[in-house]
Formats: sequence, C-alpha cells, structure tokens
Amino acid sequence: MNIALLLEMAAEAAPDRVGLVCDGKRWTYADLLAAARGAFELIDQSECEYVALLDESSEAAVIALFGAALAGVPYCPLNYRLPDADLAALLGRIAPALVVGDEERVERIAGDQGHTVYSRELFTLKVQEAFPEAEDRAYDPGEGIAVQLFTSGTTAAPKAAILRHSNLLGYILGTVEFASADEADAALVVVPPYHIAGISALLSSIYANRRIVMLPSFEPEAWLRLVDTEKVTNAFVVPTMMTRIIDKLEKGMSVDLSTLRAVAYGGGKMPLEVIQKALALFPDAGFTNAYGLTETSSTIALLGPDEHREALASDDPNVQARLASLGKPLPTVEIEIRDEDGKVLPAGEAGEIYVRGEQVSGEYKEKSALDAEGWFPTRDAGFMDEDGYLFLSGRADDVIVRGGENMSPGEIEDVLLTHPAVADACAAAVPSVEWGEAVGIAVVVREGHGAPSEDELKELIRARLRSSRVPDKIMFVKELPYNEMGKLLRREVKKILA
Repeated sequence: MNIALLLEMAAEAAPDRVGLVCDGKRWTYADLLAAARGAFELIDQSECEYVALLDESSEAAVIALFGAALAGVPYCPLNYRLPDADLAALLGRIAPALVVGDEERVERIAGDQGHTVYSRELFTLKVQEAFPEAEDRAYDPGEGIAVQLFTSGTTAAPKAAILRHSNLLGYILGTVEFASADEADAALVVVPPYHIAGISALLSSIYANRRIVMLPSFEPEAWLRLVDTEKVTNAFVVPTMMTRIIDKLEKGMSVDLSTLRAVAYGGGKMPLEVIQKALALFPDAGFTNAYGLTETSSTIALLGPDEHREALASDDPNVQARLASLGKPLPTVEIEIRDEDGKVLPAGEAGEIYVRGEQVSGEYKEKSALDAEGWFPTRDAGFMDEDGYLFLSGRADDVIVRGGENMSPGEIEDVLLTHPAVADACAAAVPSVEWGEAVGIAVVVREGHGAPSEDELKELIRARLRSSRVPDKIMFVKELPYNEMGKLLRREVKKILA
C-alpha cells in the first residue's frame, strides 16, 4: 500500500472538511488530494529521482509528500539550517531532484547538479493548475521508498535513513483510528518538516481526519495565539518549546487555552521540573511522552495522560519515578535491553535499547542496521523497570567510562537539577590520565540566584550518588547548546569542557 491512501481515504470520507490551515489559508481534504495529484504531474514531467523540500513547514510540505508518494519517488526534506557546503553535498547525493523551496540558494550552491527547482509559491500555484492527463491515471502501488531522511551526521557524513511505505503505514495503521477526530479537532504542528515527528504528525492527523494548523517556525507568542484563535485541541512540542511556552504564561501572557486537551512531547529529555509545571498550568490537558527515532517511523513507546497524573499525585517513589520515564512500548513493537555482547538484560539493568516491529526500518541507503532477527540497535542507553516502563539514560556513545565503570550522564544531571540554583546541567566525559575518562559538568545558573560553589555541587552528587560520579571539572556557562528538536548537543559541551 501507498501512504497516499491515507489522504485518499480522508478526501473520500470528508472532502469538504478543512484539512490544513497555514498562514491563514484553508485547504479542504479534497483540495489537498487534488494538489497532490497535480504535484504528481510536475514530478512525472521532471523525470526526477527524488522530491526535496528546502523550506519551513507549509502546505508545500504536505503536497510534496503525497505527490512524491503517488509518483513512487522518495520524498527527501532537507535541513535548511545547514551550511551551504553541507547542503550542496546532500543535494548532490539526490540529484536530479525536484526541489521545492529556496530557489535562489539551490541555484547558487547546486546550480550544476541538474535539479528542477520551484519556489514554494510557484510550486503551490503550479500543482493547482496541473491535472491528470487521464481519468484512469495510474499511481505508484507503494512498494518502494516513501521517505528518505538524512541523519545529523555528527561524527561522519550524514547517513540516508530510508522509510518504506510499509514502515510508515505499519505505524499509522497500528496506532491511529481512521476518521476518529471530530470536525472541531485541530492539531498544531510546528516541528521542522525534515524531522520524522513532522512527517508522522501529518500522516496521523490526516488519517484521523483532524484539521492540521501549521506554524512554520516556533515562537511561543505565536504558538499560544494559534491555540486561542484556531481552538487547537492537540499539539506536539519538544522540551525547549514547552519551557518557552511556560515562561510566557508565567510572565502574564493571557490567552484562551481551554480547548487544548492533548499535548504530546518528545525529541529530547523533558526536565522533570518542566513537565511538573506544565501539568499544573494545563490541568485539563492530557500529556503524552512519545519516544521514537527516525529509523522506527516515529513513536515506539508512550507514557500516557493517566500515567502522568498518577505519577504526579502518587506517594509511591516507584510510581513517581514514571514521570521521568518513556512509558511502555507500543503493542505493535518489541523492545529489549542488551549489554555490549548482545545479551538480553533483566529488568533494572541498563544497556542499549533494541527494537523490532513492522514500523521499524533500520535501513539506510548505505546498508541495513537490522540484525538477522530484525532487531534494530537504537544506540540509546536505558533500562526497563519491573512494571515494563522504559527509562532513557542517554546515548550509548555518551556513557562515561571511568576506570572501567560505566556511568550514565543522565543520573548525574538529574541530581544537579534538584539544586535550587541550577537551571540546566550537562555531564560529559573529560580526559583523565589516571582513569581514562572522568566526569565533567557544565552548569547554567538559574536567573535570580547566585552560582553555587564547586564544593557544594560535588557534595550534592556525592551524597546522592557514589563518589566516582563526583566531577573532576565544573564549568558555569550562560546556556547549553540544543538543536531545534530540543536535543542536548553533548558533543559541543565536551568541546567546551575540553
């Protein structure tokens, strides 16, 4: 099956229902399907091998995604924040492509690569003017690649992660009920289009027949106003977004948020203090922590609304701890925790998270990362408790190895964040002649507080953890580096500490 089936079903079930709102313009599901079919014609005429998007979120992202699917051409949204040299290299790897977005930039950095380039405005106009050559126009059956996303490439050239139609449909059909949204339901989408969360948000809302309200780039004031004016019911945020939204509300911004009943978050670790504040500020909203990866077609584990409220209200330390967990695996996937030798670990023991299921691709253009039994190594470190709740302790590569002892940066950071003067913290490995690696920490001081002494922070860690976790190096910084999805860039902190 082809992912375009999701849009076709929505247009057949509710053709006149508004499916998308962006920059004030409204598109019905029938409009979106007609535009996707128009995009097919442009793609077919261009003889491209990929459809690329080099732009912020807009109607063009939805139309290009489904137009590419109908044409059987991989959709490849690109990170427009990349430097010219890096972006030119990625464009070269997908040439010849039909590129939608920054026409001037593509011509300037990759004008000799044979791309067909449309600005967002021209593309949106052209797809509404193009019509199928025949009523019985044949579209791709969906047996190949639906989406190709380039990884961040922090240590090497970015890998091209591949998601097939079967992977994406495995996730959507296993987690979303068709036409389950009321006509008044609206989902606010502000995730960058080149991230899997942005793609899965489009697919899931369309299959549910939910109106998508698009915010091209995040600003807390604009986000809050859209919730008010569009009567938004569902939203997805990353931790840094939630922090800025809370800050605006605490500073007195007044908007009607009474319609907001479901808030999902993911993309990075949500600080405990932030989610506790969010639960208090949005007492009628259900919060969901969604954990997933590009290679798994988005979410593989969820901590649901009831579990959030139960953990917040409980006096049981084990139940309270769940508020910092990723929840339980989806029924459609299997998750195991393994050690370095591949041995499956029992509950409570930390190792690398492995996942298996129909939605799991684990495939790159370069090679597949799946083992012989279909398991994908996420490179995330974590453990599962006795009740089946999954806890994340960081990237497997981020583990600090001090004298042969493996240490999770996350457990050190959690202790530091209990100090009233610490607003943010990052633990990372620093070189040590004696131990090979030792603990270094970077600390952001909370506004209105004086910086705690190094001895005070060391004693805090020594009292809550073992003495081996006490840092050899402490630095106070103005802010920590995060990417646009709220992930802490630990490698950058390592450079600062070094």
